[in-house]
Amino acid sequence: MPGIQTPICQQLQIEHPVFQAGMGWVARADLAAAVSAAGGLGCIGAGSTMDADELRAEIRSVREQTDRPFAVDILFATVASKVNEAVRYTDKVAAMVDVVFEERVPVLISGLGSPKDAVPTAKELGITVMSVVGAVRHAQKAVADGVDAVIASGSDGGGHVGSIGTAALIPAVVDAVDVPVLAGGGLADGRGLVAALSFGAQGVWMGTRFIATAEARAHENYKHKIARTNTAGTIVTRAHSGKTCRLIRNAFTDSWAGREAEIEPYPLQGINVGHPASQRGRIEGDVENGVLPAGQSSGLIDSVPSAGTVVRSVVKEASAVLSNLAAGNRLAAE
Repeated sequence: MPGIQTPICQQLQIEHPVFQAGMGWVARADLAAAVSAAGGLGCIGAGSTMDADELRAEIRSVREQTDRPFAVDILFATVASKVNEAVRYTDKVAAMVDVVFEERVPVLISGLGSPKDAVPTAKELGITVMSVVGAVRHAQKAVADGVDAVIASGSDGGGHVGSIGTAALIPAVVDAVDVPVLAGGGLADGRGLVAALSFGAQGVWMGTRFIATAEARAHENYKHKIARTNTAGTIVTRAHSGKTCRLIRNAFTDSWAGREAEIEPYPLQGINVGHPASQRGRIEGDVENGVLPAGQSSGLIDSVPSAGTVVRSVVKEASAVLSNLAAGNRLAAE
């Protein structure tokens, strides 16, 4: 199969610039291992829900399935509240970071917030640190905090999002920082990879596309709901976690319309509302009353293949698009 290599592929020793996003609840060992085994970079989505022992077991499960590099994504978001639930959240994040260090995971990703305090130890251990950002100023801060790469994720994407669309965000971030940039937000196929490369990014960060795969730890109802949702079928709300998040519109999201004043700050909204609703939607398959993160790229998805098939098809399609563009340029020059 034709290959596409970028500098970050060489840096991380992976074959393809296809990066699986670290979706909470559903991106576990089987999915991460399948993506990495296919030549991309798989990612365990530890988020804020795993405990240290659970994360360690997931890491070791990946290593039982593949010897390829992989990542762990943790939510480092600053917690302003000092109530007991928030303090326990902060302690849980610190414990998961310690596990990443102890297990020498090749790549640590901050899916939300700054990983600044983890950077010095990560560098000592040879662990690459990346941070997901939704604005130029956040990318610049992440670089100042010492990250090795940034993942610029536009508001087209699923899960936690900012307010800037992918097509404007990616080239602006590329111009603003001097580290590799990955592109995310509404990208689900080979055309998305080519678009990412054209913006100056070195790879594509895909979440929604990998939820709808055989290996994702998501209920089949959730996977097939993504495949049936069009590009207009999602909504941005704070009802899930207290921070803006793109979800498939359903009875849960509609029930919070006009109730913004009742939403608690992060992470309390997630602990009290989002986590139970995520269990209902993502794991139990209640697609009306549960939380279902998904990006606008759901409108590009109509099947639930294996993760390896997704990686290979993205690269194959991107290679074909690039070849067609090159052929067109040659014809135009004649």
